[in-house]
Amino acid sequence: MEGGAMVLADGGVVCIDEFDKMREDDRVAIHEAMEQQTISIAKAGITTTLNSRCSVLAAANSVFGRWDDLKADENIDFMPTILSRFDMIFIVKDVHDEKRDSTLAKHVIGIHMNAEPTAEKTQEGELSLSVLKKYISFCRDKCGPRLSATAAEKLKNRYVMMRNGTREHEQESVKKSSIPITVRQLEAIVRIAESLAKMQLQPFATEWHVDEALRLFQVSTLDAALSGDLSGAEGFSTQEEHEMLLRIEGQMKRRFAIGSQVSEHSIVQDFLKQKYPERAIYKVLHYMIRRGEIQHRMQRKMLYRIK
Repeated sequence: MEGGAMVLADGGVVCIDEFDKMREDDRVAIHEAMEQQTISIAKAGITTTLNSRCSVLAAANSVFGRWDDLKADENIDFMPTILSRFDMIFIVKDVHDEKRDSTLAKHVIGIHMNAEPTAEKTQEGELSLSVLKKYISFCRDKCGPRLSATAAEKLKNRYVMMRNGTREHEQESVKKSSIPITVRQLEAIVRIAESLAKMQLQPFATEWHVDEALRLFQVSTLDAALSGDLSGAEGFSTQEEHEMLLRIEGQMKRRFAIGSQVSEHSIVQDFLKQKYPERAIYKVLHYMIRRGEIQHRMQRKMLYRIK
């Protein structure tokens, strides 16, 4: 029996590229590792639990290969069960900027020309990479900060405010936002605050660390959810949209029974006649296909009901 990446990375960081290309079974398998920091195994009569106390840094592409602002709710194809396990979610867009494009092109060309990279590395910061690694290792071994009483009180108040919802956003959009601010997000902010204190070798995470942790959470997950960039993930949709999707799904299941098939074009046209948005219709079809309830047949012209 050999440990996989999550087990081998115990005590460190596991980096996952092309996260969207992972098999659904593998993606579900890391739920326990990210939540409990363990991997349970029951194979060939062997039942054991392996440690996987590691951080996860994952990168994924949007469904269309490039982020489409006009289809913000269709860019992400992840279940909320996996999204909620990440402390911070950043939407990285390929924005056209002349200065940024010039800097990036210069860097890429410099690497291929074998020019400047070595000189640039020494000028990146005040500490060399080896010294920074030793410092991080020292902080992890020697420092274990906890929230101070004032910081804990401040975080509690901010958490209650976030749970109540961003009222200004709701008034502007005239929609009830269902951004999933749960205990997992609260724990994420605590971890960020404690890690900031650890890098400063502080015994307690102060109000400043909580403020900085909240700022980081704001510019990552919360901003992405408020802007609608995460609305494509189930659990990040507005309440009105969620109710509409449920109505469409209910009618669709009544439309054709298990074991029958129907033309995709005809069913889409029927829902369009009922004044449902085309985007919402295809979103429901996408969810049902992903859950294994229906599948395409005859070169994607027909829909077959499985369950």
